[in-house]
Amino acid sequence: MRIGALDVGRVFLAPMEEVSDGPFRRLCKRMGADVVYTEFVPAEAMVRNIKAAERKLAFTEAERPIGIQIYGNRIDAMIEAANMAAGRRPDILDINFGCPVKKVAEGDRASCSGSGLLRFPDHMEEIIAAVVETMAPHDIPVTVKTRLGWDDESISVLDTLRRAERAGADLITFHGRTRAQMFRGDADWTWIRRAKEEASIPVIGNGDIRTPEDAARMFDETGVDGVMIGRGAVGAPWLFTGIHGFLRTGVVPEPPAIEERVALYFEHACMAFEEKGRWGVRMVRKHVKGYLREFAGASRLRAKLMECEDPDDLRRALADDFPGVVGDVPPPALADASPPESTREDATR
Repeated sequence: MRIGALDVGRVFLAPMEEVSDGPFRRLCKRMGADVVYTEFVPAEAMVRNIKAAERKLAFTEAERPIGIQIYGNRIDAMIEAANMAAGRRPDILDINFGCPVKKVAEGDRASCSGSGLLRFPDHMEEIIAAVVETMAPHDIPVTVKTRLGWDDESISVLDTLRRAERAGADLITFHGRTRAQMFRGDADWTWIRRAKEEASIPVIGNGDIRTPEDAARMFDETGVDGVMIGRGAVGAPWLFTGIHGFLRTGVVPEPPAIEERVALYFEHACMAFEEKGRWGVRMVRKHVKGYLREFAGASRLRAKLMECEDPDDLRRALADDFPGVVGDVPPPALADASPPESTREDATR
């Protein structure tokens, strides 16, 4: 698949707030993700030089191809943020028109962003066009991630597609739910299929892809150019390996054994600790359930791990059930035990 002049594979890691950070992106890349995206970054925080926003823009060469995702309402701020992102030389710049959280999506034409702009399609199109024009001198393709519409009475997939194409977007990703659904209920892939049938740019399908078979079914039922994995990858970065294996052979590869998953969890937490201190270890807690899935003592061990603040704590907590699995060499230690300043008041995916 081509995104502008960029050749990429067809299995993507979705941008997810407080999930798709550097350590998790690197694990997913190692395990088969063809393209990864940063957590989404508010343009207003970028232009005010808020440190938390700057941290979200950081990535390593091992993560390429990588997209930086931004969101906002003011065209001037989006242009400035796009230029700032271009300075980091990502492979892709993505615009978020899908976040459903109240403090992002609700408001009037002059204040809402994320999926809220689905109610103001003219303004959404203006934002896309302005960002595309801004990124053209940098030769960085612009992609769009959005939803089916605001609610069931205002499905706007085909109109959004036409507007994105007209504004110059190089690719569009549709999450198969409306804003009103949030993350409830089943994703509706039929509208994604209809968009793909009419599209002149690549279309990525997103929503309810939790297994390799789900990914194959998305390709078969919708004809999309690629799939984007969000919550299905949380605590399960090996899902990308499974998807590629199943698409290639028709056989689902065996998932990692519990010992391998525990070692991977420990590595994940150590990388997060190295980058963010104790706050990083706390952030990895949301992945614990996935890493320990189908382990008989998962509930008991998970309760212990949720109290851990650093890799030494984790090593002691894991020692009884998995002696020797996590090794004895301590990772680099950081003194910072406080959470980073937030770019906004709540966290979303």
